[in-house]
Amino acid sequence: MYLLGEQSVPVDALINRLQSLPARWLEGLAPCGPTLEPETSDDLQRQLPGDQLFMLTEGVINGCIGGRAIVYWQEGDLIGLQQGQAWSDCRLCSDGPLRLLPYRRTELIQHVFAEPERAEQLLEYLLGQMAMLAHAVAELKPREFRSTNGFKRVESGEVLIQQGDVADHVFVLIEGHAEAFVDGHKVGEVPKDEIFGAMAVFTGEPRNATVIAREPSTVMLIPGDQFLNMTRNNPKIAHSLIESMARRIGQLNQQITRMSAPEGQR
Repeated sequence: MYLLGEQSVPVDALINRLQSLPARWLEGLAPCGPTLEPETSDDLQRQLPGDQLFMLTEGVINGCIGGRAIVYWQEGDLIGLQQGQAWSDCRLCSDGPLRLLPYRRTELIQHVFAEPERAEQLLEYLLGQMAMLAHAVAELKPREFRSTNGFKRVESGEVLIQQGDVADHVFVLIEGHAEAFVDGHKVGEVPKDEIFGAMAVFTGEPRNATVIAREPSTVMLIPGDQFLNMTRNNPKIAHSLIESMARRIGQLNQQITRMSAPEGQR
């Protein structure tokens, strides 16, 4: 999914990353039928089976709200994820012929969740779309009413998370590099593409570490309540995130053990 109009550099970078993800999920999964080739349509959903998802292999689909095109999907996108009451006002429209490769929805979801890496990619895809929409809404609002949701560009040395603060957002490091500190001691690295700040959002406790950008970076901010709702509705994604956080906790424990050891044993 992409926003119409000119985009900022961070949004363009995110779009380029997200575009390659659906094809990775479909590796090893066979289509459930022949390619569909619908013609021009002002309500594509009515022509598509509700129990299937589709890889768009040719053409462009517009998402229209109130008769106005707001977003669009192009070749390589997965069509049909956007369903339910939240998308009831959005119609899928096309101005030309399309080619759609069908996959059974249940089979595709099972295929994605069978591999933790694919499940994390699906989470990244959905969170990325959420962030793009939040960014678009923020750009449309008067500056004095804009929230902190969406993307943020930070300079080297800027504090992203302060130990002891209330946890109201989860972060994804889109570009750059950061470091984590506990009580002033460095305890870990935060590389590109890392999700961080989720532990305190899960527990409701204050931030247990400070995270500082070590080079000019771009971060994506996701409101904590939205992040929690997504993980509650997708238990397998939540399980994958917990495994990832457990690995990071293990790395922190090793770091603390080395710091606590006598000088000659470090």
